[in-house]
Amino acid sequence: MPRQLFIYGSGRHTVPFLNYVAKATGKELPNLCFIPTASGDDEQYIASFHEVCSQLTVTPHVLKVWINSYEQKETFEEIISRMDAIIVGGGNTLNMLAIWKAQGIDIALKKAYDNGVVMGGGSAGSLCWFNAGTTDSRPKELSIVKGMSFIDKSHCPHYNSETSRRPLYHNNILSGKLTDGYACDDRSAIHFIDEKVHTSVSSNEENHSYYVYVQNGTIKEDRLESKVIC
Repeated sequence: MPRQLFIYGSGRHTVPFLNYVAKATGKELPNLCFIPTASGDDEQYIASFHEVCSQLTVTPHVLKVWINSYEQKETFEEIISRMDAIIVGGGNTLNMLAIWKAQGIDIALKKAYDNGVVMGGGSAGSLCWFNAGTTDSRPKELSIVKGMSFIDKSHCPHYNSETSRRPLYHNNILSGKLTDGYACDDRSAIHFIDEKVHTSVSSNEENHSYYVYVQNGTIKEDRLESKVIC
């Protein structure tokens, strides 16, 4: 099975992007699991996931971390391994990754990814799969957080919606604090297969995705060719 990753700039659930993930599984009725760790298992966020899934041909699931062993009798790995696709939500990337490491969820996700479970998400849910990027997870200012390195490139979500993100990403790549990498506007997404760009899609004509790198001491942006999906 190919390794697949579908990431987008914003953590908001949308029909086009979740439907794309569902179709990428190749299943008629895929098990689609939302992991809202970064938002502290926020119930409104979970409700919005179910609302979007009600418009799709999927079986929705939610993996919560704020649980106890009396009520939950399956391990996190057992739950993840039963899924066809995983969607990770936005929120505090640093806290999410710390919890995942403590619970072994990061290892379970890597096993599932290698076994062909489609991974995806936006904001924190896109940043976590890369080697590093900037996050608002710490006080005072945006700072660098290391990811799980499923793809050994850096990443920047919210490329068009938060004015400080783009110049900071450029400066961090120029200075060598971050490697070259990929950036996504809020309503744009990139589909990777076996860690290579397969395609880029957007939900409108104004949002795009980019490959950002240094050439001859100057930052370069290559806008990925994409199609609009709705």
